[in-house]
Parts: sequence; C-alpha cells; structure tokens
Amino acid sequence: MAHSTVAEPRYIKLNARDNVAIVVNDFGLPAGSRFSCGLELKSFVPQGHKTALVDIAEGGPILRYGEIIGYAISPIRAGEWVDEARIRMPDAPSLDNLEIATSLPAALPPLEGYTFEGYRNPDGSVGTKNILAISTSVQCVRGTVEYAVKRIRSELLPKYPNVDDVVALTHAFGCGAAFNTPEALVPIRTLQNLALNPNFGGEVMVVGLGCEKLAPERLVPEGAENSIVRMQDEAFVGFRAIVDGIVKMAEARLTVLNQRQRETCPASELVVGLQCGGSDAFSGVTANPAVGFAADLLVRAGATVMFSEVTEVRDAIQFMTRRAVNRDVGLALVREMAWYDAYLTRGGTDRSANTTPGNKKGGLANIVEKALGSYVKSGSSPISGVLAPGEKANTKGMLFAATPAGDFVCGTLQLAAGMTVHVFTTGRGTPYGLQAAPVIKVATRSELARRWKDLIDFDAGRIATNEMTIEEAGWELFRLILDVASGRVKPWADHWGIHNDLALFNPAPVT
Repeated sequence: MAHSTVAEPRYIKLNARDNVAIVVNDFGLPAGSRFSCGLELKSFVPQGHKTALVDIAEGGPILRYGEIIGYAISPIRAGEWVDEARIRMPDAPSLDNLEIATSLPAALPPLEGYTFEGYRNPDGSVGTKNILAISTSVQCVRGTVEYAVKRIRSELLPKYPNVDDVVALTHAFGCGAAFNTPEALVPIRTLQNLALNPNFGGEVMVVGLGCEKLAPERLVPEGAENSIVRMQDEAFVGFRAIVDGIVKMAEARLTVLNQRQRETCPASELVVGLQCGGSDAFSGVTANPAVGFAADLLVRAGATVMFSEVTEVRDAIQFMTRRAVNRDVGLALVREMAWYDAYLTRGGTDRSANTTPGNKKGGLANIVEKALGSYVKSGSSPISGVLAPGEKANTKGMLFAATPAGDFVCGTLQLAAGMTVHVFTTGRGTPYGLQAAPVIKVATRSELARRWKDLIDFDAGRIATNEMTIEEAGWELFRLILDVASGRVKPWADHWGIHNDLALFNPAPVT
C-alpha cells in the first residue's frame, strides 16, 4: 500500500453518530485549515484533539465512538477545538440491572498450526524466558538479595548459558501490613503466584529474614521448604556467609534451569497480557484495535489472553457484561467493578483521577473517552473468565484480570496471573519494561514510532495514515508475538535492559 504523508488536513470520525472527530496530522492544524468535506477549523487544533463537526448547543451531548463522552459546558461551533475544559463528564454507568451474556459474539473458526518455541515446565505450563527468580518474603531483605544477585550474575550465569537471567522479586511489603484483614490476601497471593510464573521454570527460591509476619513457607509449594534461606538462621555468621548461602542455593537451581531447551509448542500455550500506558486519542483508533484483532487471533488459536485496568474499562462495563460467556462471569465483572468503586471512595477519590496530564495533552478529555478506547484492546471474543487481583489464570480464552491501571502494579499482577508475553500500547511514549516477561511496545502514532525508533517495537500509527488496515496490523502483531515468545525477536526493552521494579497492590491497612 502506498505511503501517505498526510500532508492534506485530515480527521478521523469513528462512528456515524459522532459529532466530533480527531485531527490526524502530525503536530496539529492551524486555524483556517479546510478538510475535504468543507469543514474549516476556527482555531488551532493539536494532533489527536477533537474538533466539532457540527454546532453543539450548551448541554448537548458530545459523541465519540458512537457514545456520549460528555456534555458541552457552553455552545461549541463547528470547527472549534473541543478541549477538556469544554466538556462536562457524565456519571459512570450504573452497575445495577446490566445486561449479562446477551451479546455473545459468534464463534470464529479455530486457528490451527501456529506455534512458538517455548520452555515446557513440569507442571505443564510453557515459558517464553528461562529465568531464575528469587522471591523475598519481606522488604527488609531486599538489599541483601540484590547484592547476591549481582554476584550470581557475574560469577555464576556465565557457567549456565541456557539461563537468560536471575531476577529478584523484591517489593515494599513488610511487617507493618495488617495481615488479618481481607485485603491482605491480595499482596500475599500475588507473591505466591509470582513465584510460579512459567518463565521461572518451577525452580522456586525464597529469601526471608526470620521474624516477619509473612512466613516464607507460604511462598513456596508444599514440600519445598528446602527452598528457603533465612538471614537470621544461627548457622550464618556474618553477612558474607548469608550471601554465600543464597548463592549456593541459587547455583543448585541454575543447574536445573540450564537443562531447559526451547521446543515447538502450540500457540494455545501462550499467556498474553494486554496493557496501555501514556494513552492518547489515537489509542482507540490504531494501537488498541490492532491489539484487539491480534487478541482475537490468539483466542482462536486457543491461547489465554487478559486485559485489565479497572478504571480504564469501568465506563465500558455495559459492553463487557454483554460479552460474558455466562451469568457467573458477568456477575464477577460487576463484583470487581463494585469493589474498586468502593476502594476509590474509601480513598476520597473516583475514576476521574485516572487521566494524566499526558493523556489530556494527547487529546483524551476524560476517563470516559479513555475507557472507550482502552476497552477495544479486548477484541471481540467472549469474555470467558474474571481474575481478582493476584489470582492465577486457569482458563483459556479472553479473561479480565482486575488490576489498578498503574503500569507497574498492573504488570506485576498480570505476571502473578501467569503472563508470559506482555503487549503494551502507548501514545505519549514510555520506556516501560519487565525482566520477567518480554514487553512488546506498540505506538499509536507513526510520529512517535519514528522518533523513538529504538524503543517502540510496532508502529500501529500506519492505520491512521491508511498504510495498513486494522486487520493487517493485527496479523502482523500476532506474528510478532509468536516471534518474541520464541526468542527470535528481542523487544527493545530487553535489548537495552530497561526493566521496571515490581509493584505490589496492597489495599490493606499498614499499622
């Protein structure tokens, strides 16, 4: 398809009902710019921001994606910039009397014959990396574990070439947390399930202090108590002895992991997490629809796919419950939304706090508009399951993993759910990466992909410039996911070694 420079003024209108559209041109358009339909801009409109297609009366609905994203605070003339200051945000959809399992998509034919080169584990799961993970039971031991990891990397890893890396699963959770509250279950099961991620090969190892509330035994499978190093063990005399103990235990596990070899596995063994960060108005036009199409392909191939970020889909709950495979799944979606609504209320805020200055600079007026664009990452497959924060996935298909929208908290919870490949869309740009799983970063705009040519892995902005269709981009991204899972393609975050810390979600009180 011929390359388009988009020199002529262009906008994108997504639905026949829409009375606003977003400007496509890089860096925006000045007042006086005239579109092919005859509409003339009455003021400068930045790229991705909305202009009114018709006159909108005070109090009139503003529609994008065919849905109301707000109401005009004052009259808006056709061709004017419709920025956030001119829009009153609507209330969140009620969680009462939602339609459940009423619009199940028609079954698509299965995709057969698609494979990747992965690492099979004794429990039947398949990893995309071969990593030694060292868990920690309390924040107090973090510095010691990180010191030991430096030694392991320099002294041991060269002797075990089949092992990709050693990762310290550190966190800020400690004895100050109230362990007897229901909410404490969230960080505890997150730590338990993180250690079982398929990319760690089942070689669990925990470093604890010895006096903490969260006993290290709770973080290892039953019968694996010999996988624990306690710093307060009286057998250790001095810091060097403690580190030597950690290194010795690590070497025994590296010996086992080094025997793992990639083998051909069906695409159905993949567990793919979907997320967005630094979203803009193009997120729901290019990157997220392409990811949604690729997600449908993965589901057709039998894989497990999860989308998340409660506040970023809360305003699309009415669409989600209709896609639930049954009433139980629909009610679970409502349960997680209601839990998070109450959590935000306890904190004295609501969903509107989600949108960032960068989101707004990128053209997103409010969380309603952001949610409608975020939701399309989930594609069109039936929603087959719901995971509460920290739970591990045990079903195939499209799942909703309830998580906060913060990048690092969401990524940590998806790793606990068993994610082995991460697909991350961005409009503003972010260097986000994870050590435990490869992260494929998808740009919403070609300008960002060109400017960050060695940070962005996939340019979905080509959809906006008519260089490819959503379907073509989805297929290309699907094949890239298989290549990354196989180790044939290394995402830029792994190339540079850019990896963010894990961040536990702890809604429990701290005493």
